[in-house]
Amino acid sequence: MTAAAQGLKGIPPSLRLIAGLTLAFANFMVILDLTIANVSIPHIAASLGVSLEQGAWVITSYAIAEAICVPLTGWIALRFGSVRTFLFSMAGFGVFSLLCGLSVSIEMLVICRIGQGVFGAFLMPMSQTLLLRVFPPEQQNIGMGMWAMTLLLGPALGPIFGGWLTDNWSWHWIFLINVPIVVLAMFGGAILLRPIETDRRIIPIDYVGLILLVIWVGCLQIILDIGRNHDWFGDPLIVVLAVTSAIAFLIFVIWELTEDNPMVDLRVLRNRGLSVSLVVLAISFGGYFAGFVIVPQWQQAWLGFTATQAGYSSSFSAIAALLTAPLVVLLMPRFDPRLLVSAGIVWLAVIGLMRTFWTTDSDFWTLSLPQFVMGLGMTFMMLPIMTLTLNAVEEHEVASAAGLQSFMRTIATAFATSISLAYWGDTQRATRNDIVSVLEPGAAEGAIAGIGLSPEAGLQVLSNMVEVEATTLSVIHVFWTTSTILLVAAALIWLAPRPKRQGGVSIGH
Repeated sequence: MTAAAQGLKGIPPSLRLIAGLTLAFANFMVILDLTIANVSIPHIAASLGVSLEQGAWVITSYAIAEAICVPLTGWIALRFGSVRTFLFSMAGFGVFSLLCGLSVSIEMLVICRIGQGVFGAFLMPMSQTLLLRVFPPEQQNIGMGMWAMTLLLGPALGPIFGGWLTDNWSWHWIFLINVPIVVLAMFGGAILLRPIETDRRIIPIDYVGLILLVIWVGCLQIILDIGRNHDWFGDPLIVVLAVTSAIAFLIFVIWELTEDNPMVDLRVLRNRGLSVSLVVLAISFGGYFAGFVIVPQWQQAWLGFTATQAGYSSSFSAIAALLTAPLVVLLMPRFDPRLLVSAGIVWLAVIGLMRTFWTTDSDFWTLSLPQFVMGLGMTFMMLPIMTLTLNAVEEHEVASAAGLQSFMRTIATAFATSISLAYWGDTQRATRNDIVSVLEPGAAEGAIAGIGLSPEAGLQVLSNMVEVEATTLSVIHVFWTTSTILLVAAALIWLAPRPKRQGGVSIGH
């Protein structure tokens, strides 16, 4: 009898749903933590005495650690067993969540977020794998439905929970809330999942590939995070990091292409459909996520929104995506996936252009409705391109393709966060200088005197008005740029050939 058969026999039918929910909640928690901090960045930055750009390290550190460690999941599961890996990862995620909530400096918080990302990277694919083992073949659609729902609900509820907890408690609770969830999931997992444990065996690990991956991704992310404050390539440190990243990347590619047991199987990229789909996925997801990061910060810092209001506004996009997901699933077998992907990306770009009409006087619904409408197109891009990616390769290459897909999506999140914030900051500074250059000192002094303020108070009011206007215009610049990039991605997808297979491939993390 196979291990899978033994597992199915060992879990009574009455407990399978509970076991499935335990795994789904674990995955939901990890997805939630990717977005829950977005609306809390201004509060975190103010509390720890750092800039918004430094506060964004809370997002990028988590995403980078997750992206690097996802490829290790298979080796760890085979070495220690799937259930043991899941329980150990839950424990690690809970410990680092607690430490995040207790952090008293940005350095401590970033290190603990890296720890969260490491263990979160193992939790997501493990929850999917174990869900397939919990249910018999004829019921596996239930397990995959649970898992897929967490991918949609996490981004929808993350900003809401993050905003409410930050306003009513403190930003620390966006991490501390994980602790009771971890305890319950570990308790349920330890009792219910033992029968579906997998056999352990020792397989080689690609240490060289792992080290090279950490070096080139880490150096590149540091450049993106600190480059703006270090005059980019005018600083020798940035130059050294760039050269190190480039060399490590080249060696990494050569090593992974020649290694018998590569950590990341780059050989599957010979498939044009896969490589094009991955590029489009990274560009489109990054373009979408850029607004997801910038808008709540702009709303709170310059428009007077609370974290809760910014959270509700951000969540509209994910809620809309959740509503359209069933329609997309019905349409996918009937249409060329490239058409759906292209239409979805064009939709995102057009709605992004609608956001260029925002002003400093825009109210909650003026800012939120475009977010909702944009979300309607998100699933038209996301679900078909995930299927397109996996169906572009042979059956035995699906696991490698799914791993690359997860890596690119997560890396895009981190890189888009850093690039968009740096671009926002640079355009804000340039726009501020442009506004100041056209101001006439005499007219400004006359206006100040006319409202009955002292010269000092009047100049402060004028300075604030210039800052708000410059910040808003720079946000609009970001929307123009991301929309243009999205339109390019919509055209690029047609370079991929139509897949030979349609549907039926599970979505990998």
